[in-house]
Amino acid sequence: MHFILVSEAARGCEAVLPASFLLWQRDPDASPFVACGCLGFFGVIIVGIIALNIALLIWVARDAKSRGMDNAVIWMILVMLTGIIGLIIYLFTRPQGNLVPCPQCGNKRLQVSAKCPHCGKP
Repeated sequence: MHFILVSEAARGCEAVLPASFLLWQRDPDASPFVACGCLGFFGVIIVGIIALNIALLIWVARDAKSRGMDNAVIWMILVMLTGIIGLIIYLFTRPQGNLVPCPQCGNKRLQVSAKCPHCGKP
């Protein structure tokens, strides 16, 4: 209600008041979320891209650790900095083989590995 009164007062004194005061005008039927419509759409896209990148980084770190690579964090940082190119490099340089669950701890490890990278038992 207060904005409506200021808006009506500003309409009567448009020639006298500075333009910054006229910014207080507001349509009483406008929703407060109208200004966020475009930002909301792009915001959802940006949040989705960030979420996919975080999921990719977590997958790279877990996959590198499951395959017995000592430098899982370095691979994660490489993929974070270089994006899809770093992911392609990782996919071609990681040890190939089937992942099977460890009988001791239940985490996945390479089938051909001598010991589990998680628990250290054969």
